[in-house]
Amino acid sequence: MSELRYEQDGRVVTLTLERPERKNALSARLVSDLIVAVERAGEDASVGAVVVTGAGGTFCSGGDLSQMGGSAGGAPLRGGFAELNLALWACPKPIVAKVRGYALAGGLALVCGAHFAYAEATATFGAPEIQRGLFPMMVTASLMRCVPRRRALELVLLGDRIDAAEAERIGLVTRTVAPDALDGHVDAVARRLAHNPPAVTRLGLEALRAQEDLAFDAAMPLLSGKLLEVLGTEDAREGLMAFLQKRPPAWF
Repeated sequence: MSELRYEQDGRVVTLTLERPERKNALSARLVSDLIVAVERAGEDASVGAVVVTGAGGTFCSGGDLSQMGGSAGGAPLRGGFAELNLALWACPKPIVAKVRGYALAGGLALVCGAHFAYAEATATFGAPEIQRGLFPMMVTASLMRCVPRRRALELVLLGDRIDAAEAERIGLVTRTVAPDALDGHVDAVARRLAHNPPAVTRLGLEALRAQEDLAFDAAMPLLSGKLLEVLGTEDAREGLMAFLQKRPPAWF
């Protein structure tokens, strides 16, 4: 039985982690399937945005500790947790995390790896690995890029959990939403993202990744070059023409 559900509705793909009996803990197979699914959506021209969520009222409780050092068996794996983080980082489509229940450890990294994260007001976040005699090595790479350094250190070295309001305050999530409004809110955001100009979105995300750790004086020439690439796209020509003709642009 698959541990990941891949569903497409219009230009939005939803990836649902389906191990509710384990609070959607990341097995080796689920990690591999997530990599394949993110790459599949990223390469599909009919997809404009990706939503990641969990079944059974929980986003993801982290890595499956019962499989630590074990084997997944069955078909060969596409990669491990490092490769999953890289797939999220490199995805040319906007990714939205829809968070209910727990987002812990590896689940926290999924939240950080998304471009947007919306959480129900009762959600809980944390990196409790230190309390298990472990350390969230790969989680820290994305966590340190989402929240202030001292708050990240507090999360990983104390292992404390925080609520959704605090997660929003420190920038870990984009916004908290009432539980009964979360589905509609995420759907509306994802559909707006999915109907943005695709080539411009891809180039914009490439530029954001490339300049992320550059000094300001190095970022400017890189971004100037990326703007020239954008101006050379059909998307830019269509958008400017639609503006001048006072009509909606037709990106697709």
